[in-house]
Amino acid sequence: MVTDEQVRLMRRKRMEGKRQETAAAESGMSERTARKWEKGPLPSQVRKPRTWRTREDPFAEVWDSEVVGWLETDTEGQLRSTTIFDELVERYPGRFEPGQVRSLQRRVRDWRAVHGPDREVFFPQEHHPGREGAFDFTRGTSLEVRIRGQLFVHLWFVFRLSFSGWTWIDLSFGETYEALVLGLQNALWELGGVTKVGRHDNLSAATHELRKSGGRALNSRFKDVLEHLGMRSTRINPGESNENGIAEKGNDLVKKAIRQALILRGYRDFDSIEEYVAFAREAVDKKINRPLEPKLTEERKHLQPLPSCRVLACTTYHPKVMRWSTIRVANRTYSVPSRLIGHTVKVLQHPNDIEVYYDQKLVEVMPRLRGDAEARIDYRHIIWSLVRKPGAFARYRFREELFPSITFRRSYDALVEWRGERADVEYVRILHLAASTMESLVTEVLKLLLETGERFDYADVKALAKPEKPDVPAMKRLEPDLEMYDRMLGGGR
Repeated sequence: MVTDEQVRLMRRKRMEGKRQETAAAESGMSERTARKWEKGPLPSQVRKPRTWRTREDPFAEVWDSEVVGWLETDTEGQLRSTTIFDELVERYPGRFEPGQVRSLQRRVRDWRAVHGPDREVFFPQEHHPGREGAFDFTRGTSLEVRIRGQLFVHLWFVFRLSFSGWTWIDLSFGETYEALVLGLQNALWELGGVTKVGRHDNLSAATHELRKSGGRALNSRFKDVLEHLGMRSTRINPGESNENGIAEKGNDLVKKAIRQALILRGYRDFDSIEEYVAFAREAVDKKINRPLEPKLTEERKHLQPLPSCRVLACTTYHPKVMRWSTIRVANRTYSVPSRLIGHTVKVLQHPNDIEVYYDQKLVEVMPRLRGDAEARIDYRHIIWSLVRKPGAFARYRFREELFPSITFRRSYDALVEWRGERADVEYVRILHLAASTMESLVTEVLKLLLETGERFDYADVKALAKPEKPDVPAMKRLEPDLEMYDRMLGGGR
């Protein structure tokens, strides 16, 4: 059977001046066939559609009586062909075979094309340079990256220009206001200008729910940030992620670029977070941004200028230090040095850490709590009081926070097994030793003692971690008698 491509090739050769015999040979047909198709319609235009079946329809008897009824009641087109087939197999045992699923799928597809419900229509958009930048958070944990052997749980903030497709990523650990403001400003400063519109979904860091209407509106503080930058917000309808297709596509491209680079690298373990971030940004630049340089150059001409300064990507709190040496920040508990008890401090909550100030002086920096964690207690802040009252350890509300590592936890469990109730006193003293010397040194000593399998207590740990200095006898200072040398010199003359 001659195809349209063969006929087109033969006619093109004839137009080039080649003989019919030569044109037919080069297009893979006989000279007689070439004469037949030298003019007129193409083979596909004269071929009559097939109206007969090559095999008996296995669903003929159940199609109108069973299947059509199910399809007509499925007004949203959600019913799967495999579900219909499984139901038919159950109703008519031994009548249908697994190989007939494809036939049923084709029949269902053709019926829906003619009689089925209307499908959602997507409308391609025309993007103008410099007008819009879309941003969103996407989960990066699925990339299975490890930092020194530990699975790295993280997010990526993704900013993407709608016209050129230029993409920027920032590491994040939560969809917080601080991470949003930091990522957005880093992207704009890297870009060197500001788009007129910022497109995003209804993430809680930027919007809040309206009680009366149930809709979403911008938070006042994020609205202030956009006004400072000179941007206008446009948001998608709740639950309609397809309306933010630019950002969703950017999320997909970013993870694909990083994943491909990881495969070429051969392993997914990094020595530090900084090394991983640099690697990911290089992958995004190489795979996404470099091919877009011409369009990006054009788009930069239409960007608005950057503001004179950045907005601080943090939230300020003024909590009072409670008598248990803790403060409450954003419904989470942090410990601070006990000398601040009773004082009001200033707290700056950044995307990844917490800064505590007193009298305009920075007194403490600690990692910000993430996920479901509700408290962060540094044993160094409270151990000086706890070592005087070790009985408080047994029912301390945040007791689990007083195990700096799994080694300390294993040591405590061993002490409970060996010493019973006395274990609390022994452990608190070991914790005090770690605070007054070096935690890493005490950790190594505990590992060594646990490996031996022999019983130990605070005294044994201290003997290895901080051995007693030997007593050195006091030596009486000897004064030399210089008159002897004078006599010797006098006799010599």
